[in-house]
Amino acid sequence: MDGVVQFAVSGVEVALWLPPLVAAAVASLTATVGISGAFLLLPFQISLLGFSGPAVSATNLVYNLVAIPAGALRYHREGRLLWSLTGVIVAGSLPGALLGWYARVHWLTDPLVFRRFVAVVLAILGAKMILDLWRSAPREGYPSPGAATMGLRPLPRRGNRGRFVFAGAVHSFPLLGVLAASVLLNGLGVAYGVGGGSLMAPLLVGVFGLPIHAIAGATLTATLLSSVFGVLAFALMPAPEGIAAAPDWALGALFGVGGLVGTYLGARLQRHLPPRLLGGLLGALLAILAVRYGFG
Repeated sequence: MDGVVQFAVSGVEVALWLPPLVAAAVASLTATVGISGAFLLLPFQISLLGFSGPAVSATNLVYNLVAIPAGALRYHREGRLLWSLTGVIVAGSLPGALLGWYARVHWLTDPLVFRRFVAVVLAILGAKMILDLWRSAPREGYPSPGAATMGLRPLPRRGNRGRFVFAGAVHSFPLLGVLAASVLLNGLGVAYGVGGGSLMAPLLVGVFGLPIHAIAGATLTATLLSSVFGVLAFALMPAPEGIAAAPDWALGALFGVGGLVGTYLGARLQRHLPPRLLGGLLGALLAILAVRYGFG
């Protein structure tokens, strides 16, 4: 077929226009909730392109390196990137990335058990988020979609809690709790190839009760930085004999080009969407992924 090329590292044969088109569509959706498009691109690569094993996780992380910067920059320019939260998540990225790399190349070359474990985690977080939305009423004083009051104002930490002002209300989060969760979730995220920040988004909203508009920039930026550590681990650390772990840089970058456009559009669109809609979207995504990972 005209336009079909074969990528040398992965052996994938695909039309050059398809990966960026799929990535742009996926990223424009997931960036609105602070999640990398890598979440939905991994099943696409495994199921439709026939690319599996540790190398697909590494390639998915390459996607993050190309796709996320535009969205993170957009959140920063709008004053919706909370650096104090980003820093705590990133602090757990390096040990988490090493943990995720080791688990993927030594224990999870057959991903069935790991997929089902991830499915349980996603199902719990997704169910909690949907249940919280079902029980709660829209928050009084929350800015309307598109409002100019979406900016964040960091506050000095108080004890073990980071604090910030959003929509006229003070919010806080436990520094040590977020750090511990970051190590674990970065390990899971790097092992599966989505980056740890993506898994932090539902935790911060569903467990720590932070506004989704306030944390999306931080989790997206943290996903970018954790992906740097993950890609380096897969590319440079020695894997067991017979295990292909190095990324397909060309394929990952091709997905990333489409993701770059989609992530920017999603970040720009987010301020115009109501928080309950975004929370419901995030919960639905988690439920779909839980079913896909657990039974796909």
